[in-house]
Amino acid sequence: MAVRTQADIDDLCINTIRTLAMDAVQKARSGHPGMPMGAAPMAYVLWMRHLRYNPRAPDWPDRDRFVLSAGHGSMLLYSLLYLTGYDVTMEDLQQFRQWESRTPGHPERHCAPGVEVSTGPLGQGIGNVVGMAIAERWLAAQFNRPGHTIVDHRTYAIASDGDMMEGVASEAASLAGHLRLGRLVVLYDANLVSLAGSTSVTFTEDVGRRFEAYGWHVQHVGDGNDIEAIDRALAQARAQEDRPSLVIVRTHIGYGSPHRQDTYKAHGEPLGEDEVRATKRNLGWPEDRTFYVPEEALREFRNAVPRGQALEMEWRERVEAYRAAFPDLARAFERAVAGELPPGWEANLPTFDASDKPIATREASGKIMNALAADLPTLIGGSGDLDPSTHTQLAGQGDFESPEVPHEGAQGTSGGPWSYAGRNIHFGVREHAMGAIANGLAAHGGVRPYAATFLVFSDYMRPSVRLAALSHLPVIYVWTHDSIGLGEDGPTHQPIEHLASLRAMPNLVVIRPADANETVEAWRTALRHTGGPVALVLSRQKLPILDRTKYVSVGVAAQGAYVLAEAQASGGGRAERAGEQVAAAAGGAARPDVILIATGSEVALALEAHERLVQEGIRSRVVSMPSWELFEAQPQAYRDAVLPPQVRARVSIEAAATFGWERWVGPDGASIGVDRFGASAPGPVAMRELGFTVEHVVATAKAVVARVTGREEGHA
Repeated sequence: MAVRTQADIDDLCINTIRTLAMDAVQKARSGHPGMPMGAAPMAYVLWMRHLRYNPRAPDWPDRDRFVLSAGHGSMLLYSLLYLTGYDVTMEDLQQFRQWESRTPGHPERHCAPGVEVSTGPLGQGIGNVVGMAIAERWLAAQFNRPGHTIVDHRTYAIASDGDMMEGVASEAASLAGHLRLGRLVVLYDANLVSLAGSTSVTFTEDVGRRFEAYGWHVQHVGDGNDIEAIDRALAQARAQEDRPSLVIVRTHIGYGSPHRQDTYKAHGEPLGEDEVRATKRNLGWPEDRTFYVPEEALREFRNAVPRGQALEMEWRERVEAYRAAFPDLARAFERAVAGELPPGWEANLPTFDASDKPIATREASGKIMNALAADLPTLIGGSGDLDPSTHTQLAGQGDFESPEVPHEGAQGTSGGPWSYAGRNIHFGVREHAMGAIANGLAAHGGVRPYAATFLVFSDYMRPSVRLAALSHLPVIYVWTHDSIGLGEDGPTHQPIEHLASLRAMPNLVVIRPADANETVEAWRTALRHTGGPVALVLSRQKLPILDRTKYVSVGVAAQGAYVLAEAQASGGGRAERAGEQVAAAAGGAARPDVILIATGSEVALALEAHERLVQEGIRSRVVSMPSWELFEAQPQAYRDAVLPPQVRARVSIEAAATFGWERWVGPDGASIGVDRFGASAPGPVAMRELGFTVEHVVATAKAVVARVTGREEGHA
């Protein structure tokens, strides 16, 4: 194959991507070869002519971000990473979709350098890149100064027909258009085929006009193999500073395959050995060579390394000049990019006194967030049109909004000016997009994002939450109105199964604090936790502030569960202090007759029941358990001290489904919960009618004690 012109080299490089994808899928005997084969030209032009990156420094902060929203075409991304010189080897490509491979079936963040986010569930990548574009604009507004630009990059995605069908993409694209997010470019691989057949069966809308209605700049490239047309379109898209860009490229799935091109059979299964050979023959490729990379092609691709190193070096020189001119800002920028909490970030966290009036944990959280905002400048986020209810607005911190968008009045709802420097993001009624955008914010880095809605609507976010957990992204969810206690809005708004469902999700830490001071600890824990997302589950109804001179210090809430109150061994009086209780429990002192385990608003109920039990001569212990996950992470000795294995009489109290509580109450215990949908009624009435009363808790505890005692005596 003699190579004479740049056009010849371009064709060689594009076919290298195509054949690597075919070979890897064929070797794995599973995968999606068609999308990489059709989209290879647009990806090649983007990566070799427009994308700014350094394969030797994949985390360079001012790199352009690239997301393959059509994650099923993962071999397109893996091939590019290998060819351009990232730390991805030919062996990695050959281990595609295998156990512990660095090239899993769909891209997973951190599996291989250069994979920015985990994609595969369609539409998520569109939300992710909107979040990344928001982060870039916000950081630029915060840190760039006249003559000193240190944040100056773009965000790109390749999306499929399936992405464009998903509602999350529509939600995110609508918000991106409203925010006029220039520097965001989505290449739409319009091959008109999905897994089950032609898109004509289900999807005949004019996508371009839809995006124009959203406020996007839209271009069409009629031939997906016309790399010069793609190049021109990308150049025009890059020039858009005041609106996002969609480049619709008409491609052919499975390009070059004699019998699979433009058919759904090219989408999600290997071509077959005979078809692979026939396709290579069509492309002028050696039929008997697998994973073949011509030297000329590799040389061309590896030009990305010195080019990227030069780009990064030039940026670092700009940063040094910036540091000389603005040393304090430079330090703040470096901390932000590193994800570090600034010195003194928790100095102004409030404390709440038991003499204060009862306060809902959502309200306490709002006070905490605003106290944090002054000392944690990277805290940024918002709610799904629920700020007045979730109490998640950062007062005086401005609204993130395009300065070019005219609004009635001179300032946003937060009391600050409209600008990209604002820290309050108004997501609108778009919970799913909010979750995906928050993931993009966290993946981009430089910000600490939060996203808020009612707990019951976490279901609308769940796919994005799952990807945050899978990707270990440090997103903070503020989910309020956490139980039937929210009252009159009724069962459509009263979460029942949600806590159990969220606790089942690996890598997600769920915290349901009992009062305002536990909410302070919940926020402190969430901000220190960088290994994954944290959910703060908060009440609508007002809760008493627990008297910490009477009960245990709140600081141990970070351990997930702790002994809050306990009867003395004599059977009367109140508990010893925290350290004494745990030491006594571990040392074999008199054990309680029954343990009441509660979370959130039900902790106060457990304490009332505890007092009644003590008065009746029953040794009772109250354990506040704000977080199962944090408690499970503690040493066994601590867990046994809080929940002694010998004490089999246990009662859990939580205004949610009882599913899962058997883990903590054991076979002899009981769970007081809600295993039906709620009801429209004032919150206290709903709680009373569904069994959350002192009388019911006491009766249940006494019945459990009697049952366990009878079994123990019978065994003896």
